[in-house]
Order: sequence, then C-alpha cells, then structure tokens
Amino acid sequence: MDELEFLKSAVPPLLGWYRIYKRDLPWRGTRDPYRVWVSEIMLQQTRVEAVKTYYCNFLEKFPTAEALAAAELPEVLKSWEGLGYYSRARNLHAAAKIIAESGFPQTWEGVRALPGIGDYTAGAICSIAYGLPCPAVDGNVLRILTRLLKDGRNIDDNRTKAEFSAMLKEVYPEGAGDFCQSLMELGAIVCVPNGAPLCGQCPWREFCRAHLAGEEERYPVRAEKRARKRADYMVFVLEREGKFAIEQRKESGLLAGLWQFPLMEKESASPPEYFGTVAAKRSAKHIFTHVEWHMTGYLVRAREFFPDYVWASEREISEKYALPSAFKAFTPWLSNS
Repeated sequence: MDELEFLKSAVPPLLGWYRIYKRDLPWRGTRDPYRVWVSEIMLQQTRVEAVKTYYCNFLEKFPTAEALAAAELPEVLKSWEGLGYYSRARNLHAAAKIIAESGFPQTWEGVRALPGIGDYTAGAICSIAYGLPCPAVDGNVLRILTRLLKDGRNIDDNRTKAEFSAMLKEVYPEGAGDFCQSLMELGAIVCVPNGAPLCGQCPWREFCRAHLAGEEERYPVRAEKRARKRADYMVFVLEREGKFAIEQRKESGLLAGLWQFPLMEKESASPPEYFGTVAAKRSAKHIFTHVEWHMTGYLVRAREFFPDYVWASEREISEKYALPSAFKAFTPWLSNS
C-alpha cells in the first residue's frame, strides 16, 4: 500500500473517533466564517482554555465583522488584553474593514489575502466554514502524520509542510470541516507534543507505524531550537495622587502601540530615586517567542507629574488602556498603593 492509500485508510477511524470524543468548545458547531475566523486567530499560539472566555466576550462585543470594523482600534486592543500577540488583533481589525465592505471571501485565495491570514488559517476557515478540501497543516498536524507514517522529514522545512498538504488534499472526505478539526483534536488531546502520546486512546493505534515500532517519541523530527535572547529592564510604576504613569509603545515592533509602565533598559535606566521615593520592589520574567524579558520593578511615590507620561487612575487603565500581560506582576500595585 502506498503512502496515499495508507493515509486514506486512516480517515474513517479518525472521523469516527472525533464524532464521539471531540471536546465541547464554544466555536464548535458553527460554520459562520466570521466566528470560525475569530476562533482560529485566537487559537494561534494560545492554549484552548485561555481562549474560551476571550472568544465568548469578544463575540459579545463584536458579534459581526461590521461591528468589529466600526470599533476603534484601542477598543479592540483592550478586548484582546492578556491574550498576547497583539498583531493578531490589529490584523483582525484591518481585515474586518475589508470584509464589512466586500463580504467574507469564499475561496482559499480570497481568505488567504486577508491581513494576518496564512496558509494554515485559510485552510481551516475554508474547510470548516465552506466544506472545501483545503488542508490546514501546522506543527500539530505534522506531528501526528509523521508518527502515523513514521516519516523522518524535518517538519520545520517548508517543503515538508507543502508535501503533507498536497497529500492531505487528496484524501479529504466530504466532511472536510470535521476532518480538519479531527486532525487538530487528535494532536491536542491524544497524540500530544510533550511527554508520551496517549497511544491507548488513539484511533490509529493498530496501524500507526511509529507506535508499532515503539518509536512514537522519536517523531516528529525538528531542527534544533535557537536559544532565546535575553533583555534586562527596569519597570517604574510611578504613583502620584492616585494616578499612575503610563506610556505608549512605538507603532512598530514588539507590543506595538500598546501601553506600558515606564520601561528602560537596565544599562541606561535612571535610578528609581530619580523619580521619587521607592515604596516596593519586585522582579519578574516574561517569555516571548524569541526573547525573554527579565524585569526589576519599582513602585515609586513620584515627586511630580512627569510630563513625558500619561497619568491615569487604576480604573482608567483597567477600562481604557491595553496593558500587556508582560506587566501583570506589577499591576497589583495599582490597587494596593
């Protein structure tokens, strides 16, 4: 049996398993492309449990693409606060303006052309919302397929992703949406990335080549990860008369356009005493994809309202200004100072 026939034979047991064991998630059961799109964008590099509440709250506030397009960007960013990777929210907002004017695209090419949508997300939207045989291949899907086929190709090579996408396109059944989600589900709850996969619960356990060879944990094959860069900062939570100093980040780069407490590289930072009297100090670390922030934070009773900053109350910061979760270690000072 060649690889394509072998893969085709694996489709029915996977679909049967999915229809029995799939999780009850807020975005399951809808074919509304707007709702599918929002869920797929939120799920990028974010845990399912973290997304559930955000998804429901976001749709309550922006139930349609037209509602999202009509909102101001700061309002959208505030609704995204804590979810991370804020460029996703900016791209959602930009794409919503296109959709509000022209309607949601109904082809892979049209969906792929929207801001912030790559091959995987376009495939997921088209298969789930429109039932089109458009593969959505990411690291999770590559992991389960390389284990199934005992395939040693490097999954970080774009050619590998393209080759598996072409294979999947040939075996997509009529229920394209269910098949797309069944692949995602198997990788999320059974053929897991960390630790031993739960092969005893897998619908492919009787013919998965890596499992039969006892080599599940050898796959997938990946390129060696590069070490993250380290950046050291001082964070100043300046308080005066119930107001706190915040500043807006630049409109490009990491956390672009969001708000933060005054942040300075340690090597060039002013000492905290420059701003006033230090009331508390704590350290924190935040990990981004390619860099780690190591922060020393100071709660300072400011000697004046420094004009370089916006001064806002705890309530104003909570309701109006999107403050990234990188600073969550210091936000308790807002209510305890």
